[in-house]
Amino acid sequence: MRSLVGQRAFVTGGSKGIGAAIVRRLAAEGAKVVIAAQDMISAEQLADEVGGQAVRLDVTDLRRVQQVVSETGPFEILINNAGIDQHGFFTQSTPDEWRYLLAVNLEAVFATTHAALPAMQEAGYGRIINVGSEAGRQGSRGGSVYAAAKGGVIAFTKSIARENGRYGITANVVAPGPVDTPLLRKAVEAGGERLLAAMKGSTLLARLGEPDEVAAAVAFLASPDAAFITGETLGVSGGMGC
Repeated sequence: MRSLVGQRAFVTGGSKGIGAAIVRRLAAEGAKVVIAAQDMISAEQLADEVGGQAVRLDVTDLRRVQQVVSETGPFEILINNAGIDQHGFFTQSTPDEWRYLLAVNLEAVFATTHAALPAMQEAGYGRIINVGSEAGRQGSRGGSVYAAAKGGVIAFTKSIARENGRYGITANVVAPGPVDTPLLRKAVEAGGERLLAAMKGSTLLARLGEPDEVAAAVAFLASPDAAFITGETLGVSGGMGC
């Protein structure tokens, strides 16, 4: 089934990990995808693979974010996937780290959404899917600022859903648990096998998720099958949210 034929999608952090899986899945469903990333080598290779477009973007540069979305749009689908975490207890963190985590994980979502919404409102259609985290619903030991940012993404998404339902626009969050990505593997290298075991043990299925499993949930929410779903947070976390 190619449910997204004729639609255009914008994906932040789309060059690797969950973002790359989302790009591939949306393209397989027929969408033309703009891949926004800092790693242009990976982004351009992926764009060649799926017949999409790669653009260099630092999501902390909010003016540039809005400019890129406006210049490459309009889009029927907006996927805010870019994210970053820094592990450590809150008392060991600094205001500069707080600002950076909030900029990447929350303020960038504001900027892309602000730029994409006017065209969606004019068209009377749009799908906004923000990649959050179960940390945004449950908190995170060693990731308090990240959890706060992802909690903000959930609240922001609900608000956008309330404001834009009358335009035929839906807004939802996909909340992954531990997913086998380069970012997670880097954390495991630092934390050791005990950390990996703890991550697996935090899920009811006792395993890590796969990027393709998150991408499948994103593709569903972007599809016509999810037309009556908005303001929701869908956990793709092996039952962590139960």
